[in-house]
Amino acid sequence: MAPYESDDSATAADAEELRSARRRKAARYVVPATVMGVAAATIGLVPALADSGDPNLPKISAQELIEKIAASDVQQLSGTVKITTDLGLPNLGGLESSLGSSAGPSGSGDGSSADPTTKLTELASGTHTLRVAADGQDRQKVSLLENAAEYSLIHNGKDVWGYDSKSNSVFHTTASKSDGKQKEELPATPKDLAQGALKAADKTTSVTVEGTAQVAGRDAYRLVIKPKDEGSTVGQITVAVDSKTGLPLKFTLTPASGGAAVVDAGFTQVSFAKPAASTFDFTPPKGAKVEEGDAKKAPEHSEGLPKGRPGELGKGSADGLGKGGPEGLNVIGDGWDSIATFDTGGQGVPSGSKVGGDVGGFLDSLGAKVSGKFGKGTVFKTRLINALITDDGKVYVGAVTKDALVKAADAGK
Repeated sequence: MAPYESDDSATAADAEELRSARRRKAARYVVPATVMGVAAATIGLVPALADSGDPNLPKISAQELIEKIAASDVQQLSGTVKITTDLGLPNLGGLESSLGSSAGPSGSGDGSSADPTTKLTELASGTHTLRVAADGQDRQKVSLLENAAEYSLIHNGKDVWGYDSKSNSVFHTTASKSDGKQKEELPATPKDLAQGALKAADKTTSVTVEGTAQVAGRDAYRLVIKPKDEGSTVGQITVAVDSKTGLPLKFTLTPASGGAAVVDAGFTQVSFAKPAASTFDFTPPKGAKVEEGDAKKAPEHSEGLPKGRPGELGKGSADGLGKGGPEGLNVIGDGWDSIATFDTGGQGVPSGSKVGGDVGGFLDSLGAKVSGKFGKGTVFKTRLINALITDDGKVYVGAVTKDALVKAADAGK
């Protein structure tokens, strides 16, 4: 990948150093086949506290700040994270939860509401509060606070536990290390999201330092990442980097279309003191239903929990998009313009007129019909991720405009 351009001359060597330093532990981000899938996986797990002042800090270049992020070695932390996501998804009146349940293990009648995969769609929209804690690579905990309930995901040594207090359900699996390879994971801190953005940076990207901020009571620099190509739906990404530790404390992604942030992720409270060992203890409550998961199929240390140093689960670079996805998945383009494509081997989305009734009208409301040299298809849009499904079953997905998807489909004919 070509080096990114910086207004204060951040070099290609520095970009490559960052990629190399994190590649071993950075999770590979696979673009899913559907917009809802992309939304769930892209949903950052961390959002933002409004800046409360502009501290006076020594000047620093983009090059130096990137090096500071790369050198960050935070092993222990605890705090509160707020997640706000606005992808512009339609209100399905709870239908998305039903779809997620029926598609997952619990939908088949043999799963658990404590399974981490059943919680993903809840993070696809709205505002959520998380409590996080980490003590090295073998102990992490993430708790999703809900109304009069709490969902916790705990990794302690070889054990991974999920607990849903509302249903008194427990999910248990073990952290597999048999193949020595890291499995797909989800970003869990602002640092994860920041590293993913930096890995996507190439010659079409501007990376600059623009002022300072205060997040969760800590002084931070503002690193701004902007795609230069007009085909991307990403407007800019702003990362607040802790001035002392180099840990990203806040991540804000605004779309090229303007308006509110798509993902606003940041700590509202953070401490770098060692958490109490009891933080990671878990014993199934009396009367709880316990489901044993398949360690071979489960993600390393389970989804949502960091492996290695806290905040080291990067979204993954564009060169990892084609790994671990559907069979035959290919990636067109580089960096911000990357489009994942594969053939379902079937038909496209049926038209509302064919389905008829309320369901037909619902289908037509979800997407826009398009045509080109490739034939005809339907584009499903969010404020960040768009997907084109052609009538002959080919899928094109990316953080790019509708026109870019059509152009890619035309070129594939």
